[in-house]
Amino acid sequence: MSHLEKLDAYFIEHRARHLSELNEFLRIPSISALSEHKGDMRDAANWLAEHLKSLKIENVAVEETAGHPVVYGEWLHAEGKPTILFYGHYDVQPVDPLNLWETPPFEPTIRDNKLFARGSSDDKGQVFMHLKMIEALFATEGTLPVNVKFIYEGEEEIGSPSLPKYTEDNKEKLAADLIVISDTGLYAKGKPAVCYGLRGLTGVQIDVRGAKGDLHSGLYGGGVQNAIHALTEILASFRDEHGTIQVDGFYDKVLPLSDEERQAYRDLGFDEEALKDELKVPALFGEAGYSYLEQTWARPTLEINGVFGGFSGEGIKTVLPAEAGAKITCRLVPNQDPEEIVALLKAHIEKHKPTGVEVIVSEFDKGKPYLTPFDHPLIQAAGRSYEKVYKVPTAYTRGGGSIPIVAAFDEILNLPVVLMGFGLSEENFHAPNEHFHLENFDQGLRVLGDYLHEVAELKL
Repeated sequence: MSHLEKLDAYFIEHRARHLSELNEFLRIPSISALSEHKGDMRDAANWLAEHLKSLKIENVAVEETAGHPVVYGEWLHAEGKPTILFYGHYDVQPVDPLNLWETPPFEPTIRDNKLFARGSSDDKGQVFMHLKMIEALFATEGTLPVNVKFIYEGEEEIGSPSLPKYTEDNKEKLAADLIVISDTGLYAKGKPAVCYGLRGLTGVQIDVRGAKGDLHSGLYGGGVQNAIHALTEILASFRDEHGTIQVDGFYDKVLPLSDEERQAYRDLGFDEEALKDELKVPALFGEAGYSYLEQTWARPTLEINGVFGGFSGEGIKTVLPAEAGAKITCRLVPNQDPEEIVALLKAHIEKHKPTGVEVIVSEFDKGKPYLTPFDHPLIQAAGRSYEKVYKVPTAYTRGGGSIPIVAAFDEILNLPVVLMGFGLSEENFHAPNEHFHLENFDQGLRVLGDYLHEVAELKL
């Protein structure tokens, strides 16, 4: 029997037990954002540690950070073979609004071959697949084809504030040949994808202040600057009518798409008309010369996320608002640097600041973009493993969103990152009725097991 056939037989035989164990993990309400769940966070970390120990993983430890603990473990007996560092997170999002859940969020329930529970898809279900894949390889082969290390954190849903320092302090312990993360999704149902890039993120808040207080428009209108008018002048200066960003230097370091990447995106056959129908919009919008996938995966953005100021109650209040504000975020692509982009935004705002007001710019958290080359052997090997199990060509995609810790890993550990996810965009992660399609749980276990064999054959 091939290793895939052995894995298949093992997973079929032990599926009921595996799902029962996953349910134990999902029942722990490990909500990192809420202080009342601090004990549950510790319980989830301990559960992971004990499970790793049961799999012959060595040097397992629940290690303290400034926030919630990190779980670490390793098995390093595949002499001369590469080392994979597996990452995931055991924390989950809050469950509000609770009344929209069809079944309680921490009482796992299977309906229509979907596992409903908070964390089922993001990310406990996918973390659990790492563990069961290791269990199956030991059971069917008596060993592992590569060396493995594990790092599971409890703060991803709150921005991973403690993990960069932990990683910096433990660079030698975390040394590996690549990082595998299962916290992304398939391109579509039945269509696997390897995500090889993510956009970064930065943003600012703009506060415009005029007079000492709101002024009567009859007494002062036409003679004193209106804070909202001043703000809208600044906001209108950011983009032209096609959505092209007008901030000087904004595009200077953008890494262009290769011809091979653009062709790969075209080959996906993305249906822009269907998207318009789904979103109920009369037209899509974006930079000229780029497809929707290119715009959302590989081009930077500048978006106004919120505007506030003045009177918005019923009727009319004839005033000149003294204050107004807006929140701006930018999705960034390789090789843009968040600090540089914020400096460019500040310079642009200063250049376009109207007279008669004070403008204050406050910065938000920042995350760098990440990219492992499209043709990297580790990326292509992941694609082969998907294709063996799903029996269709693998899509190679970039993510339009951001996972800041991925860029931190790339920068601190200087390792290629392979994003091998098995979720679907329709699975309501971060929302009520989160669920995980169990056919992807089943197939993903086999993909991951095969990938270890693929990596073992590479000369890294």
